[in-house]
Amino acid sequence: MKRIAAALERMAPAPLAAPDFAQADAFVWHVDPDRLEPVARVNRVDLSLLIGVNRSRDTLLANTIQFAAGLPANNALLWGARGMGKSSLVKAVHAEVLKRGHALKIVELQREDLPSVSRLMNLLRGRKERFLLFCDDLSFSHDDQHYKSLKAVLDGGIEGRPDNVVFYATSNRRHLMPRDMIENERSNAINPSEAVEEKVSLSDRFGLWLGFHPCSQDEYLAMIRGYCDAYGVQIDDAALRAEAIEWQATRGARSGRVAWQYFTDLAGRKGVRI
Repeated sequence: MKRIAAALERMAPAPLAAPDFAQADAFVWHVDPDRLEPVARVNRVDLSLLIGVNRSRDTLLANTIQFAAGLPANNALLWGARGMGKSSLVKAVHAEVLKRGHALKIVELQREDLPSVSRLMNLLRGRKERFLLFCDDLSFSHDDQHYKSLKAVLDGGIEGRPDNVVFYATSNRRHLMPRDMIENERSNAINPSEAVEEKVSLSDRFGLWLGFHPCSQDEYLAMIRGYCDAYGVQIDDAALRAEAIEWQATRGARSGRVAWQYFTDLAGRKGVRI
């Protein structure tokens, strides 16, 4: 009887109990079994160190403050060039909202766990805390049906999105689908317009679309100088410019991520801990 009871428990586990949300401001959602694990220290940079994204920064910060204050707010999709600080901005905005005295929890959700998002929503629904659900690098392949799990949660279904939950996602793709996937639907479907609408309707459920584009050389150098000033790394402008430009040439790209990678190398050579 004990073995039978244990097997039934595995097949139909007890409802997930909410964790003590007072123990942290950040959590990660895991499945098998479902659980929210607190994150004691979030990997992020200060909002002031994010250069070249002023409009997106101000828009996202205002939307997040509205939400944290109990006012209406939109889901947000941060899309565009890789390495330009999309996920860094989400985490930095969360920290800034906390600094301004608002209570807000951030919950990171992996793309592979999207089929479980309705269970997560049910766990958070009705809580007094307010939650920012965050999915980094959200995109879908040709045979990926995970996007259907997210559509009703974002904007639709009988229950809809809980009032105390907002969803932020980052992606390199504006419509979250490969361009050739959309083009194939347009050329092969019996009703091309309806097929394409099905594929792009997910991104329409985000009220905010914030685009990120490759930075200029001046912005790239300003990012590195900002890191140097913040962490106390001493280097003159001429040497920084020469080294940083050579570094980005070897990477074949110029972005916030490349700027941080160069600064990490520079700080190591200078013996400065970051």
